[in-house]
Amino acid sequence: MYVRVFGGIFVSFVHPIDFRYGSEVMRGVFSQENRLGLMLRVEGALAKAQAGLGEIPESAMKVIVEKASTEFVKLERVEEIEKEIQHDVMAMVKALSEQCDEAGKYVHLGATSYDIVDTVLALQLKEAIAVIRKELISLLRVVTDLADSHRRSLCVGRTHGMHAEPYVLGHKFAVWTDEIIRHIERLDGCKERGCVGKMTGAVGTQAALGKNAEKIQEIVMKNLGIKSAEISTQIVSRDRIGELICLLALISSSLDKYATEIRNLQRTEIGEVEEPFREESQVGSSAMPHKRNPWKSERVSGLARILRGLVISALENVISWHERDLTNSSSERCMIPESFMLLEEQLRTFTKVLEGLKVSKEKMKKNLKFTKGLIMSESVMILLTKKGMGRQKAHELVRKIAIKSVKEGKSFEKSVLEESEITTLCTPEEIKKALKPKNFIGTAPKQVLKIVRKARKILKKEEQ
Repeated sequence: MYVRVFGGIFVSFVHPIDFRYGSEVMRGVFSQENRLGLMLRVEGALAKAQAGLGEIPESAMKVIVEKASTEFVKLERVEEIEKEIQHDVMAMVKALSEQCDEAGKYVHLGATSYDIVDTVLALQLKEAIAVIRKELISLLRVVTDLADSHRRSLCVGRTHGMHAEPYVLGHKFAVWTDEIIRHIERLDGCKERGCVGKMTGAVGTQAALGKNAEKIQEIVMKNLGIKSAEISTQIVSRDRIGELICLLALISSSLDKYATEIRNLQRTEIGEVEEPFREESQVGSSAMPHKRNPWKSERVSGLARILRGLVISALENVISWHERDLTNSSSERCMIPESFMLLEEQLRTFTKVLEGLKVSKEKMKKNLKFTKGLIMSESVMILLTKKGMGRQKAHELVRKIAIKSVKEGKSFEKSVLEESEITTLCTPEEIKKALKPKNFIGTAPKQVLKIVRKARKILKKEEQ
């Protein structure tokens, strides 16, 4: 049984993010211990800014800064006070003030709870975004390599789940690569807009902070390494958080798309790719010893369903009564850590899938021949237009030949060669050339190379 000490009591883990999903690093970002440490850090930064501007004594500031640490202010004491007064931030303020003796009267001077909470949240988001970004870069590196190595790997392209035309496996990976690059760019933008703190007081007027209020806010945020919100009420506007959670869900949905593709291509009747499988020990099914299920990709898809659902809460939190209410608080305590931890789990899991992905070129080659050449119908149609036949007429002619080929169980090539309207325009050699999959992949390899170069330029910059 998984247990931990909480308030002196052993409590069993309940939520899977406590023990199954996410890393210790991400758990640490949103832990109570880290949150308390950051709250104290903000209180220390506030006192330092105020002392620098002559708002509080230098001697008091030094005491506050020294004591604003979990070395002196213990989580157990804060929880004890909170049980009595029913206010988490004020519990921290009281616990810090206890450690500061006479200097304690200057703790939290001019601030309101959400000056601390929202500034701490900005610091946590900055840490969490850095973790997600690192995982995105890792995924980008793996996908880019796959795109490059399979730049000319022929496979069947599918639309509506049906065989369509010859395709290149690397093109699929290149599309993912380009999408991941956009997500990294979006994440950088969200970090810029979302990781902002504030020192504006109870309704945003900064009245309690006095004449140096603007400078105090500027100095505090500079010392903490984040930007100030340009304007706020008691809280930073939640459109910022809403945008970020929507982005996390968008990244999650992309991962779901990629994982769904792996799951489909691993199906027994397709078998073109396969998740890594530890043959010496891994079990696929408790009932069927032969099973090799794409469970890692299924995990990615399953977690995406949870993350997309959290978007509703994030958008609901944009609405607030007047200068603030408390409806966002409880939902954010659940929604924000959960969003980051589940997305991190998806990223780490899917990166491992791609790192060990098995690609069967034999199956891809076999599937290219599955329809007996029907996937080359557009190629034949284009050949006819080059020989002077109108596009619509060529389409109808080839369509009828394709239907006849299926009904008679003949190869598409044989059916085409039996059609006099085609053979009078095209030589057998031209027809056979048009029926070769490798001759009908257009600029796909060139497109892949363009994206690979783009991604590698980004990766190189990240390494510097």
